[in-house]
Amino acid sequence: MTYAGEQPRVIDPPEVQAPEPERATPAHAAPRGGVDKVVFGAAAGVGVGIILWGLLAPENLALVSNAALGWLVADMGWLFITAATGFVLFSLFLAFSRYGRIPLGKDGEKPEFRTVSWIAMMFSAGMGIGLMFYGVAEPLAHMVSPPPGTDGSAGSAMATTMYHWGLHPWAIYAVVGLSIAYGSYRRGRKQLISSAFVPLLGRRAEGAAGKVIDVLAIIATMFGTAASLGLGALQIGSGLEIIGWMGEVGTFALVALVGLLTFAFVASAVSGVARGIHWLSNINMVLAIVLAVFVFVLGPTVLILNLLPTTIADYSAQLATMSGRTAASAGDDTASWLSSWTIFYWAWWVSWTPFVGMFLARISRGRTIRQFVVGVIVIPTSVSLVWFAVFGGSAIGVQRDGTDVASQSSTEGQLFGMLDHLPLAGVSTVLVMVLVALFFVSGADAASLVMGTLSERGTRHPSKRIVVFWGTLTGGTAALILWTGGTDALQGLQTMTIIAAAPFLLVMIGLCVSLYRDVSRDPLIVGPTKESEHERVSDTL
Repeated sequence: MTYAGEQPRVIDPPEVQAPEPERATPAHAAPRGGVDKVVFGAAAGVGVGIILWGLLAPENLALVSNAALGWLVADMGWLFITAATGFVLFSLFLAFSRYGRIPLGKDGEKPEFRTVSWIAMMFSAGMGIGLMFYGVAEPLAHMVSPPPGTDGSAGSAMATTMYHWGLHPWAIYAVVGLSIAYGSYRRGRKQLISSAFVPLLGRRAEGAAGKVIDVLAIIATMFGTAASLGLGALQIGSGLEIIGWMGEVGTFALVALVGLLTFAFVASAVSGVARGIHWLSNINMVLAIVLAVFVFVLGPTVLILNLLPTTIADYSAQLATMSGRTAASAGDDTASWLSSWTIFYWAWWVSWTPFVGMFLARISRGRTIRQFVVGVIVIPTSVSLVWFAVFGGSAIGVQRDGTDVASQSSTEGQLFGMLDHLPLAGVSTVLVMVLVALFFVSGADAASLVMGTLSERGTRHPSKRIVVFWGTLTGGTAALILWTGGTDALQGLQTMTIIAAAPFLLVMIGLCVSLYRDVSRDPLIVGPTKESEHERVSDTL
């Protein structure tokens, strides 16, 4: 992804040279064409098998998935919560230690994109449907039904929301993006998740262990994208009901919406019209800013402005407590709340890391580790703060004025319920539906490409048939969950996301260990001679 007139700018390197690309082994050589039959076959088998399972025995699938969810929340929820905080601490450690000066590229290489362009592209990564779906619903939910141990104040509700959308999720993205960027641009490896494990596994990263890692990345991406597709369909369906274009939007209509969105993002992914996709992303950002300004100006502007410092203060004060909230805090009620909110979010973010991490890596060549971490974590957190203050604050204002938006509307319809109290409600409702559709299309097409890349040995240009396959399977998964979920479709989306992301969480923990080993023997840290000795030892592992 490049902008017209922008080219990488390289200056003469300093005395310390970047490491030479590692010796070409199948684990990290230049990408070869063709499908990796093992990776593709295993991941496709899991995806198709689950769809067939849901079609042939939906009740059994629901029973097994609910049992798996219960085990994960009760016995493994602590791992999600601890790991998410660990990713924040690890990212900040790399940024502000001696490793922060290491560039993601050759020594002296300048960033490929200007800072403004880099920030603009980051805004479109990892955001979108989630902000539209939960922008109103989450702050309102935490105020009306306070999380365990909170007082239900607006500041506490906003702080809990920022916990789910601030430092923690973006640190999850940063770990994967940094691992891929460092390995690709500094070490000359392929852009595969498994290639980032070369420092830890050596040549074994090309064998069975590496293939398992890439399969888990595909499965996590598929279910994370399916969850977003399902949320998008639910919200568009709610909008169609509100503006009167349809009566009650039932399950069949939701599945039809999934089909339309799937066709749109698959067509976008295989079109090869990079400039069109680029303009689509820009349109998304412009429309999102227009909607936010509209709500800020015509909504409770003073309340929104007051919420900004209140949210920052409460978020800072409660961060440690929220980071330590587990099922042991207050029994079954807390466990249920965590599965619906915190653990679901951490699993959702984890499931999107192969896609978002690869995207962040591709636009960050030439940045230092410090610049990457600060940019990827701080900037999106600030955007999330403003977004939730505007939309969540407006909803809180409507709720305080006596209109019970929280109980009158479904989760996906609460944004429309808030907009109904502002002028031009019909226009803004249509704008929201368009934004949800465009946000999903512009993100899911890239997710399909990433699954294709992982299936074809790291190539940047996977074949169209593979991309179509993964896009169609993702849409089928979302349709299946909505079809079998009925009134509990949202819960079904959350359940499958948590289950699919759990194994990849272990992969991410391994990525941290591998990345630390990698940067600790970078020539800027240990010197070129010592670094070469380390590489010779690594190749024998």
